[in-house]
Amino acid sequence: MLPARSQAIDAEGTEACVDYSMAELLRTGTTTVMEIGGIGDYVAAAVEKAGLRAYIGNGYRSGRWFTRDGRKMEYDWNEEAGIQGFHKAVQFIERIDGKANGRVKGFLSPAQVDTCTEELLRLSRQASDSMGVPLALHTSQSVFEFDAIVERHGLTPVEWLESIDFLSEWNILGHVIIIAGSSWPQFAGDDLSILARHGASVAHCVWVFARRGIAMESFPRYLEAGVNMTLGTDTSPQSMIAGLRFTAVIGKIMARDSQKATAADVFNAATLNAAKMLHRDDLGRIAPGAKADLLFWDASSTFMTPLRDPIKNIVYNAEAEDLREVMIDGNWVVREGRALNVDERAAAKALQFAGERMWSEMGPGDWANRSADELSPQTFGAFEG
Repeated sequence: MLPARSQAIDAEGTEACVDYSMAELLRTGTTTVMEIGGIGDYVAAAVEKAGLRAYIGNGYRSGRWFTRDGRKMEYDWNEEAGIQGFHKAVQFIERIDGKANGRVKGFLSPAQVDTCTEELLRLSRQASDSMGVPLALHTSQSVFEFDAIVERHGLTPVEWLESIDFLSEWNILGHVIIIAGSSWPQFAGDDLSILARHGASVAHCVWVFARRGIAMESFPRYLEAGVNMTLGTDTSPQSMIAGLRFTAVIGKIMARDSQKATAADVFNAATLNAAKMLHRDDLGRIAPGAKADLLFWDASSTFMTPLRDPIKNIVYNAEAEDLREVMIDGNWVVREGRALNVDERAAAKALQFAGERMWSEMGPGDWANRSADELSPQTFGAFEG
């Protein structure tokens, strides 16, 4: 059974999401994006047109989540589909890698640690090593996932990945919030030292969890353990500007220390650390030999003044409107706050129509056949005509 949203959205709506994302990412300062999905060829074409730099992976897995009653999560397994998805993902990388003057590349993305078999993950690690491409996996992102892996293997998700030789410097692990030693699973252990030992990176997507009342314990603790921390979004808004701020502020709250995480910590996570994970010395920095991926800010704007420390202003004060120009690979892609290669108004209009179609089709994919307004009630009730 597909989730309610996945079953409700149509192909045109999925493409509208991609087109809108191009404008949103450019306008909020992302120059290189890692995109997981199932329509990689469409994404590659959209990225090339928009002028972005992207690593694209078609996701695959051995099973899917479903619930019969809204209380217990179960798994619907199809291991052969997972193997077929893996081979298609490899073929996709071989087909698109190096397009758009090298701006479009591929990576491998088995979906979640609890929906993939050991065989599938071992195949993925072997392919990552032989192809020299990043290997992403959502890991330790929920208590039910953590408990499922412990029940199956007697190990935490991170411990299990180490035991099957999955972890490497090519890993980018999504979220990794529910870990041994934190209050969430109430499970003894030291997952962070394992990640640091293998050089695996974590993609911290602060807002997708914070809006549900969940926070990493804590971003500074991961840095102190030697884990290579990077930043992602994984939800709307896809704004790295917002990601910087929420990561820094919530990091301080969870650490109960106003000196951690610093502006430099989160800025490095969004730039140098991400480039390290990609094994790209030519990204994330302004230096001889590096790609000309540059952001230009209005230092005299309402939100950027007074200006003494530009990095702190970007992390704690900046808004999307303060980002005036963006250059990727030496080409202008945003000028005077406007994306040059994307029709932003048309993309927003198409996304609105896609959302309205999807909301009207919610129900069949939900275990209780609930409508959009039942699943996500209007703030002040539904408006009558």
